[in-house]
Amino acid sequence: MLRTHYVNQLSKEMDGQEVTLAGWAHEVRETANITFLLVRDNTGVVQVVGKKGAVPDSVISSMSVPKESVLRIVGKVAANAEAKKGFEIVPASVENLNPLQDKIPFEVTGKVPAEIDVRLNHRYIDLRRAGPTAIFKIQSTLLGAFREGLAKKGFQEIRTPSIIAEASEGGSDLFSVKYFERDAYLAQSPQLYKQLAVIGGMDKVMMVVPVFRAEKSNTTYHITECTQMDIEMGFASPEDAIAVLCDTFLYMLKQVRKRNKAEFEQFGEKFRVPKIKTVTYAEAIEALKKKGHDIELGHDFSRDHEQGLQKLYGDAVLVRDFPTTLRAFYSMPKEDNQELTNSYDLIYKGLEICSGAQRIHKPELLVSSLEKKGLDPKAFESYISAFKYGAPPHAGWSIGLERLTMQVCGVQNIREASLFPRDRNRLTP
Repeated sequence: MLRTHYVNQLSKEMDGQEVTLAGWAHEVRETANITFLLVRDNTGVVQVVGKKGAVPDSVISSMSVPKESVLRIVGKVAANAEAKKGFEIVPASVENLNPLQDKIPFEVTGKVPAEIDVRLNHRYIDLRRAGPTAIFKIQSTLLGAFREGLAKKGFQEIRTPSIIAEASEGGSDLFSVKYFERDAYLAQSPQLYKQLAVIGGMDKVMMVVPVFRAEKSNTTYHITECTQMDIEMGFASPEDAIAVLCDTFLYMLKQVRKRNKAEFEQFGEKFRVPKIKTVTYAEAIEALKKKGHDIELGHDFSRDHEQGLQKLYGDAVLVRDFPTTLRAFYSMPKEDNQELTNSYDLIYKGLEICSGAQRIHKPELLVSSLEKKGLDPKAFESYISAFKYGAPPHAGWSIGLERLTMQVCGVQNIREASLFPRDRNRLTP
């Protein structure tokens, strides 16, 4: 057995118990009579102490390894009030499982900063650092809570294709692929397919899917491959979907606050769950203008505007009733004002993390909407046909996992929140 315990399973109450640990050499410090070896696994760091006379010289010698050497240590827990954890490990053996063959490209302890591109070039090393470890543990909680919260509400998880025949959003920012003798594309969204599932009788569906955007953007909040957490609800009004969004969003944040206290210590702040403020698009525009922002009705929100909304309304702002011109062709116009849609965005800590709407479920209205957007209805013929056979009113939304993770953790670059990010220039590792 390579290990009997992880670091976070050890305690001073285990004084005298033999344990086997496995991990990396975090730091090594040698004095005339004592060698200190800090060993790290993905749960924490523990101190291994080799004192001359108490530990064989051969074992002390084996503790003198380069940082990031991968080790297996057999030893006994020794209670010590002076040790940071209240205990340390007295080694009986230290085995180097795979001696380093090259120099580590940057300091894993974080004492010497490294540029983000250097870290991403060696992401497998970067992930050993405390910060990235914390980020992806929090992200795992967010994913789990998304599924948990919606499962409790009766949602069924489904899978949708990533290879499609036409643009799912009606845009041009697509990655093309050769699909045998035909041209195909990587999906921008699971939108059309989750609607088809609802038309098929799956009243409540959820999914976690990769999506691909060929946007030539170099911002700190765009990547070309990201993960969406989507739902779609049949026989549902916009208010029904908004209620599920608010419940799910707050449930995810509450689970993070509950389960990831240790991870937030890495960011030096206490995590808080906000209240959600709801405003209309028109109200938001007017409020921004009063604060001196250069924006008019019909304009979409820039990052500066989203940050302005945070200052006006708090960390979580739901903006609804966007103009038809700003939304996708499948967004349902409002009954009392065809210039507006039953759509909404959720802005969290100054960044849009979710978008949703009631969908058009009448084929003739879909054709009209496509034409108004300058799109050819013939290209969407199979999609439109599905609405001719009793499509119910339906609504849904999508949360961007990396954007949400970025805002929850307070990091400044979305690439920090993607395990192996893809952007305009990065295709490896």
